[in-house]
Amino acid sequence: MPELPEVAGLAGFLDKHLLGLVVRNVQIVSFAVLKTADPPYTALENCTVAGVRRFGKFVSIDTDGPSFVFHLARAGWVSFTDSPTDTQLRMGKGYIAARLAFTGPDGAHGMDLTEAGTKKSLAVYVVRGPQDVPGIAALGPDPFSAAFDADMLAEILGSTSQQIKGVLRSQSVIAGIGNAYSDEILHAARISPFATAKSLDRGTVQVLYDAIHSVLGTALAEAEG
Repeated sequence: MPELPEVAGLAGFLDKHLLGLVVRNVQIVSFAVLKTADPPYTALENCTVAGVRRFGKFVSIDTDGPSFVFHLARAGWVSFTDSPTDTQLRMGKGYIAARLAFTGPDGAHGMDLTEAGTKKSLAVYVVRGPQDVPGIAALGPDPFSAAFDADMLAEILGSTSQQIKGVLRSQSVIAGIGNAYSDEILHAARISPFATAKSLDRGTVQVLYDAIHSVLGTALAEAEG
C-alpha cells in the first residue's frame, strides 16, 4: 500500500505536470470507486488545475471548480501520459478505475487511476473542497507539519494504552503512516511494536520522533528523486 512518502512523491509529480492545465474530459470506469454524487464528476470538465496536495494518504487535484480527491488503497496507482487517447473505456472492464484528460499550452496530457487485483478498494471523491472528504476531515496531524513535534507526540502517546504500532498506523492519530513504515520506524527506534504507547518515557518518545522523521524523510527523498 502506498504510504506517506510514495503519495507525497506522486502529489509532487502531479503538481509539477498538471498545474495550469485544463480538465478536458473525465471518465469514471468503475462507479464503485466514486464515493460522491454532488457535485457530479463532470463538473470538473473545463476547470483549470490550481495545484495538487497531499492529505495523509489522500491526493487532491484542486481546480478552480471542484477538487478531484483519490485514495490509492492497497493496490492503486497513477499512470501519466503525454499522449492520451480519446478512446471511451468500457464500464467495469480492466484495471483502469478512472481516466482524466487535460489540455495545456504544450498539448494534451492524461492520467489513469489504476488498481491491480480483484479486490477493489481505490476511492475517488469529487468535492467542493478536500475537507468534505470524511477521511481527510478525520486525519490526525501530519508528521511533516510544523505543529508536529516531540511534545505533541508525547501528548498523543500518553493518552492511550494501545500498542504503539497500532497508534502509528491510526490515521486519526497520525496521518500517512501505514504497516510498512510503522515497522521500519519502530525498528529504527528499537521499540517493540507490542509496547503500550503510554509506557514510553520522554526519552524514548524523542527517539521515536527522530525515527519517524528519519525513516519517512529518507523514503520521501527517494520518492521525489
